Amino acid sequence: MSGPFDATIRVAEIVDAEPFPEARKPELVKLTLDVGDEELRSAAQLGYHHDVADLPGRQVLCATDIGTVNIAGYVSEALTIGVPGDDGNPVLVTPDEDVPLGGELY
Repeated sequence: MSGPFDATIRVAEIVDAEPFPEARKPELVKLTLDVGDEELRSAAQLGYHHDVADLPGRQVLCATDIGTVNIAGYVSEALTIGVPGDDGNPVLVTPDEDVPLGGELY
């Protein structure tokens, strides 16, 4: 089935995370995500609840197959999924235990 929004929600591991000082929002972070069969880049608004140094090695959920967006010269290929914390700022959605990379949400 095809539609205007054909994203797939997949499990990824954060391979690399670094600050994104070029972005207008200082809480944005550059991520490299391993989704099992490829690595994708993502710009995520994580600076409020997550220390950049603690992100590599962490499994997260991300939306793939969404196209790309250019944010301050950085091409983001996936949307890292979060939900609002008590203060309204994003908190990562993660599996309760390690699962195979690339696994699709169902």
